[in-house]
This record gives sequence, structure tokens and C-alpha cells, in this order.
Amino acid sequence: MMKEPEVNFNLAREHGLTEEEYNGICERLGRIPTFTELGIFSVMWSEHCSYKNSIALLKTLPRSGGRLLVNAGEENAGLVDIGDGLAVAFKIESHNHPSAVEPYQGAATGVGGILRDIFTMGARPIACLNSLRFGPLSDARTRYLFEGVVKGIGDYGNCFGVPTVGGEIYFDESYIGNPLVNAMAIGIVDTKYVVSAIAKGKGNPVMIVGSSTGRDGIHGATFASEEISEKSEAKRHSVQVGDPFTEKLLLEATLEIIKQDLVIGIQDMGAAGISCSTSEMSAKGRSGMIIDLNKVPLREEGMSAYEIMLSESQERMLVVAKKGCEEKIKEIFEKWDLHCETIGVVTNEEKVIINYQGEKKVEIPPVELVLGGNAPVYIRETTEPKYLEETRNFKLKSLLEPECVSEAFEKIFSSPNIASKRWVYQQYDSMVRTNTVVGPGSDAAVILIKDTNKALAAKTDCNGRYVYLNPKEGTKIAVAESARNVVCSGAIPLAITNCLNFGNPYKPEMYWTFKKAIEGMGEACKFFNTPVTGGNVSFYNESPDTSVYPTPVIGMVGLIEKLENITTAQFKNDGDLIYLLGEDYEEVGGSVYMKVIHNLVTGEIPRIDLQTETDLHKLILHLIDNGLINSAHDISDGGIMCALAECCIINQEKPVGSRVHIPVKTREDFSFFSESQSRVIISVAPDNQEKFEEVASKSFTPFVLIGETGGKSLNVNDQYDFSIPLLIDLYYSSIPKRMNVTF
Repeated sequence: MMKEPEVNFNLAREHGLTEEEYNGICERLGRIPTFTELGIFSVMWSEHCSYKNSIALLKTLPRSGGRLLVNAGEENAGLVDIGDGLAVAFKIESHNHPSAVEPYQGAATGVGGILRDIFTMGARPIACLNSLRFGPLSDARTRYLFEGVVKGIGDYGNCFGVPTVGGEIYFDESYIGNPLVNAMAIGIVDTKYVVSAIAKGKGNPVMIVGSSTGRDGIHGATFASEEISEKSEAKRHSVQVGDPFTEKLLLEATLEIIKQDLVIGIQDMGAAGISCSTSEMSAKGRSGMIIDLNKVPLREEGMSAYEIMLSESQERMLVVAKKGCEEKIKEIFEKWDLHCETIGVVTNEEKVIINYQGEKKVEIPPVELVLGGNAPVYIRETTEPKYLEETRNFKLKSLLEPECVSEAFEKIFSSPNIASKRWVYQQYDSMVRTNTVVGPGSDAAVILIKDTNKALAAKTDCNGRYVYLNPKEGTKIAVAESARNVVCSGAIPLAITNCLNFGNPYKPEMYWTFKKAIEGMGEACKFFNTPVTGGNVSFYNESPDTSVYPTPVIGMVGLIEKLENITTAQFKNDGDLIYLLGEDYEEVGGSVYMKVIHNLVTGEIPRIDLQTETDLHKLILHLIDNGLINSAHDISDGGIMCALAECCIINQEKPVGSRVHIPVKTREDFSFFSESQSRVIISVAPDNQEKFEEVASKSFTPFVLIGETGGKSLNVNDQYDFSIPLLIDLYYSSIPKRMNVTF
């Protein structure tokens, strides 16, 4: 047996603990921790598990109300009532650092982990989404990471049998050394089968189920809580290895024991493995556990208690069973060819005790370890970044007008951040389980809720450039746009999950940015009545050269209460009338236009008025509910020109041209590529024109007739004409060409 090293502050520092934290551990235990205990504290008090630098601010967000059935952070995922005795469980999490060093497995295990969070609550996963950020595609390593991540997401989801129905992808220099890989999952559960991640009831058995435990993923949580550097490549061993086929079996077995009412609580073993599940479940139930590691199924010989407790081997769960149900549970898991072993028992004493090879290795009160318990909580120093003074004062009038507006449009429309991501989503099975009504490529994904006349709309959204230039308002826009996208699909926004990707919180400028982003998110969510169900904070997204743009990704879920209300973005028929809802203010600060044409990320970002946005949502939902519009598409990145072109060709099999007149206030380039918020393009059948205008005129949203569908091109202001084949080529071939693949 390996001789354990002497525990002292130097060893604690190597584990990522500060002197203050190490001394605090000694004080709380009344002794020097064992080597295994030190490892447990290091992962449980890591940023990834404890949220020690964020939880104080996160508590200011609206975390209850609306249709929430559990408050934020109480369970493995958020849970929202959708009627008919059903609830939707959903959550988003990051797997950034693992994907930076091992893109395939990093992304794959990110998907696997978020799916387990869903089905541990008793919900069957019905859809996955993602939010991805990479460096420019001109960079060879970026292309390697991009290809690996996409394949990892696709392979895991496809093999598991859940459709990947939507997402977003951005490319920017700020992400070149540190890609962002955020995975979201959605599930449906009958509310009578909801299970909590809790341990209670003296004498109830504690069981480990699923895969055996190996050395993969040890210190994955602490690896995720430090900056990416040249040394990160050496930490490939911290990246877990996923097996989607095993996870599929685990899903079925888990749902079976839940439906048979055999369990008290279940928790996934993700970050920090057994350390996390034993301590969090015990703390939630104000109980304790005695665990015998000798009974844990191992896939490698000679594993120490430290390694077993910190392993993040995938496809494993901790189950607190009802006493007397052990054999029935074991029978079910063996039927699915999965490990199932009783490894401990619940106690009334609020301590987690871990025994191994005849020795007590751990004795820790679980409350000392967990988020919401006595884990450290910090509020860091804040300083407004100096660059903001320069960006705020940038004069947009100083921008030179493009010599040729049509060439500028073609360059913008074919840029990777605007162009179709079909090359990506064609690698995903978006139709498995046959619930997908609207898949990737539209404003939001739409998934049927079987045996009802309802559907869910889901969207991930964030513009990192906006948040970089104005963290508070930029985050408001992320919430508003995600809500606008589900509204354009015919859904009422219900709630959000978030994945907050930021740099080093110890840097005052970064912490100021994080704080302002939280303020903006809170304001917007309260206004839209979309509480935060939970999510993930990912700090330390930095490389030696730069920090990523602050990227608070919003995962929005909405409810479509009648299937006939499902609405899509593309023009449907020749001869429909095209209207613009909302008002343009020629706002190009932080826009795609400025980045692509002028290579600048500066200026004041578009304003967002939450009441104006809410009024727009009410109008669109009313129009949809009364059958007065044929399509709806929000105007965002790239402005109205790009939005109109997308409306023409999103349905590549049945493109529909249009002739429009875009009002120009001062400059064509500003009006064409403005990213003013709270704007939507809709199409209306001529027979509905009078009724539409009657309804719209009674709303608070301005509207204007700008054109008509039909023809074989997008004609703008009788001056610019872009053929449908040209638009299709620009939009759909851009990324394949950059990836050097055949289109």
C-alpha cells in the first residue's frame, strides 16, 4: 500500500488551498486532516464545487416564483411545472477546461454529465442543446478543437439516443486558448416520480450503481478551477472518459427503480465523484453516512482511498435506497448489466465517515464541505476595467462608409458567426425519439411533449462582445434575446438556466464585470418573470495571452400551449406581406458589422428597454395565438439585412425571395447592419393584413410594412439584388470551406 505523504500547508497549497483555508480546515476538524480528507476539501472547496467566489452574488438572482417547483440550487437540475401533472427538468453546465486539452472526451463527458443531472431527478431526457466558443477558424488548433468537440457532442448524444436540437457557436480571438463548451439538457418527468438528491433515514443503505471506478478524472474539479496554461496539457488524466452506451443502460435502470418507489434519493457522481455525492446528499438530509470503500467496484488495482474518493469516472450514481429494497434494486441493475453494490449506510450523526482497508480515512461533518453550508464564501475586490472609458467614447461617425454596401453584406453574411452552422448540426441526430418539431437552424428548437397538445421551445444565447463592452446591459440583452427567440417560436418564456463563463475572479476588473453581469441578469429575469433555476459558474477561462470575453450563456425554456401555435422563421409563401416590428436606432456598437468590416470591438452597444421588449413579446404571442402571422424571426447579429436573407433561405429546400424597402435614417450601412434590440421580422398573409394592422395598432410596438415575399432574389431598396443561389452559397458553404471539407 502506498505511503501517504505528510499533510502540511505546502501540500495543501499544491492542492489549490490558501493558507487561510488550510488553517480553517485544521480548526474545524480540531486536527490536521488526513491525506484523503485534504483531497476531499480541495475538490469540495474548489471554485467548481463550492462557488466560493460567486455564491454571494448568485443569491441576488430571482431563484423562486413563477412555475418553479424547486428553488435554484436545491436539486441536480431546475424543475418547472408545465401542467398535466408534468414538469420540465433542465440545466446547463460547462466543460471548458477538459475540452481545451482533450476536445472529444471533454465535450462528450460534458453531455453525459448534464444528462445524468436530468435523469437522477426521475426525468427522461428529451433534448440536448449547447453553446460553443472557439478561436478563429483560420487557426489550425482551433479547427482541431472545433472538430473534436463537435464529434464528441454528436457521438455521445447519438449513441445515448437523445436529440441535439439546437445551440449557438461563436468564433473570436478571445477564445483561441480557452474554448467554451457548455452543454444543456432537458427532460420531462411526471411530478409524482420526482426524486431528490438527499440522504435521510437512519439505517437506509447507500449504494453505488453504474460503472466501476478508475483513476480517470481525479482532480477534474480543481483542474476546472484554474487558468489554462502550457502545463494544462499534462493534465489530460484529469479529463474523464465517457461511455454513452453504459449511460443509456444507467438511465433505464435508474428510471425503473424510481418508478418502483425503491429509493429515498439519488445523485450523479460528476465533479469530485464520491466525495461530492456523499457530502452533498448527507448535508441536504442533515444526516451522515458510513462508507466502506472496500466494496466500491474498481477497474484498476491498487487504488488508494484518496483516488477512489476523488475519481470522476463517468456513468456512476449514489443511491440511498429504502431499507429492505437492496436486493430488488440490485436485481434491476444486474438486468441492465450494471454494477450495483451496497457500500454504506445512512446515520443520524452528521458526519461522513469513510473506511478503507481496515482504517478510518475520513471523518468530516458534511456541512463543512458543501455549497450552502460552511464552505468558504468570498466577495472579491471590484474595479471597472480601464478599457471601457475608451470604448464608451468611441464615435461611430468616425467609421468610414464601405465603398460597396453589397460587398460588405456578402462578407458579413458569410462570416462564421452569421453563416449557417449546418456543418455542425448535421453531425448530430436531431430527430431521434421523433419529438423534434423544429430542429437546429431556426430561432429556437421545439420539442413535442408526448401525449399532450403542448411543446417546449428552447434556446441558448449570449453575445460576448456586448457583455465585454457593457456587462450589465449586455447580459440583459442575452436574457431578452433568448426570450425573444422562444416567443418567435410561439412559446411563453418560463425560466432560465445559466452558464457563467468568466476569467479569474481574483482580478478586480473581472470580478466587477461578473458582478455587473449578475445585476443585469437579475433585472431582466425579474422583468420577464423567468426565474433562474440554477446553472453553473466557470471562472478562470484564461490563457497565458488573454481572458475570454465574459460570456454569461442563457438557456431559456418556453411553453407552447397549443401545437398549432408553433411558428418558424422562414418565409412560407409568395405574396405574403413583410412587416418590421420594433424600431431601429442605427446602433452598430459591438456589432458584427464593426468586427467584420472594420475589425473593431468598441462603441456603445444597443440599448435594451425591458418594457419595450415585453410589449413586443405580448404582441407576437397574441398574433400567433390568433393565426395572424406566417413567420417570425428576430433581428440580432448582422442586423435586418442578414435577418431578411435568413428568412429567404433557412428552408433551403423551399427558399422564398422577397422585395423590401429598408428605411434609412442617416447611413445605409448603419441602417442595414444595425443591431437595435426588440425587433422582429414577420410575414402576414394578405387576407390577414387588415386584422393584423388593427391588432398591432392597439399595441405599444411600432410596425411598418417593408415589402412582400416572392421572386428568386432578395431585393433591397430597388438598388441591391442578391440571388437565392448566391445567398445559399454564402450562408451554407462558409464553414465547410474553412474546415476544408466538401460542401
